[in-house]
Amino acid sequence: MRHMILTGSLMLALSATAMASQVYKWVDENGVTHFGAQPPQGQQATTINTAAPPPRPTPSEPAPSVEELLDPEQAAIDKKVKQDVAKQEAERKKYCETARTNLAQLENNPRVRIEAEGGLRRIGEDERQERIAELKKSIADTCQ
Repeated sequence: MRHMILTGSLMLALSATAMASQVYKWVDENGVTHFGAQPPQGQQATTINTAAPPPRPTPSEPAPSVEELLDPEQAAIDKKVKQDVAKQEAERKKYCETARTNLAQLENNPRVRIEAEGGLRRIGEDERQERIAELKKSIADTCQ
């Protein structure tokens, strides 16, 4: 049993080198392209590289898109726009978080004080309800 496994492994290893033999390409008098393991007698043939293809790019390094290859200026503009959109989205998320925190404070505390004119002042119930309504509308419009 061990000899069969050893023999099979050896044959498998040798078959890979046998498959890596030279391949020749030539065109006959009729313009037909031929490929073969032996070059033809009396005709010029070129060798074909049968090495493994280059490795694919890793996911951390995406391959450049067709647009980037064709127009690098447009690719730079697209990249800047994407960065601006990401920045605006981060600012929107920060605003929504602050607005939700303020809304929770207004809803849970009947006595709210705010900074006004260099000091603290307590807002009345009408003003508190008005601010709650404004925040709810703002959150509904902005934070979906």
